[in-house]
Amino acid sequence: QIHMVESGGGLVQAGGSLTLSCAGSGDIWRLSPLAWFRQAPGKQREWVATITNGRTSNYVDSVRGRFTISRDNAKMTVTLQMVSLKPEDTAVYYCNTARETFPWGQGTQVTVSS
Repeated sequence: QIHMVESGGGLVQAGGSLTLSCAGSGDIWRLSPLAWFRQAPGKQREWVATITNGRTSNYVDSVRGRFTISRDNAKMTVTLQMVSLKPEDTAVYYCNTARETFPWGQGTQVTVSS
């Protein structure tokens, strides 16, 4: 059973922008804090950003001020707007609840060229 579907990744030059989207389903998704994570080649998956149901957000220091997380409970989506992208942002990006409730999806590849 697929719980989340990520989309919106691509290849951009440094300084460019991308917007990622993730569609979920079910009450757990709708009621939970949601998060984006990423996994760079050869590295462990890391947390990137979280948004609560009250729209409070938090970010890892390396993306704060450049990334914006948002959610639309009616559409059951969580979005990650990324600007001023850097080569070190290159990774596969995943969404999940903040507690990593569901099995991981396929993610969406973001590649930033220098």
